[in-house]
Amino acid sequence: MPLSTTPSADAGRSSLPVIVVTGMAFEARIARGEGVEVVYAARADLLERALSAAVARGCAGIISFGTAGGLAPDLEPGSLIVADAIEGPFGRLETDRQWTDRLAAAMVAGPLAVRLRRGLMAAVSAPLVTADDKRALHRAAGALAVDMESHIAGATAAARGLPFAVCRAIVDPAWRTLPSAATAGLRDDGSTALGPILRELLRQPSQLGALIQVAVDARAARTSLVQARQAMAEAGALRMMTAV
Repeated sequence: MPLSTTPSADAGRSSLPVIVVTGMAFEARIARGEGVEVVYAARADLLERALSAAVARGCAGIISFGTAGGLAPDLEPGSLIVADAIEGPFGRLETDRQWTDRLAAAMVAGPLAVRLRRGLMAAVSAPLVTADDKRALHRAAGALAVDMESHIAGATAAARGLPFAVCRAIVDPAWRTLPSAATAGLRDDGSTALGPILRELLRQPSQLGALIQVAVDARAARTSLVQARQAMAEAGALRMMTAV
């Protein structure tokens, strides 16, 4: 799908923001910047509603940005995925080739080059928390990683004829089973509450070591996302280009 069809369409689209779709508040804070509008929520219906409202205001394209669970066993926390397609509840959704190439080119110019992978992403409607579940999805789909927002972003883009891209950092690798405390505090709006996490730790203190490891992995993913966002800005990769 070309990024534009006519000079007038190019001019109109290039003046509009790119919508960045994330699931969590900390991802949204990283994504914000000039020329973008960020929408986020952990609950699918809230995300769909916010995204529809943002698209109605006008946009140049939609990019899914944030963290993802690893499916390929060789991906370490902090690995960065620029997806060529999404396989999920709405079937296969292709990303825009030209935009995806520009995003990948922006990443290989800096410290992210050794962490960058391109390929298929999976999308699910409920979290995958166990290593067994991630292993099974990798065998079934052959995808590198999985998230819960990209299929929503991609389906919306396809329905509106908008360019679509995905940039995600691995937060929990394929071999890691998440402790229940890791997801206990996630609110529907994508923010995090400390109370439920502490209550879960009190209920099962043996989770503490695994939760500390989750925090270490999350820091690696956050570092990659910050670097990716900076690389996008420096390369102008969040601006829509006219077709050649």
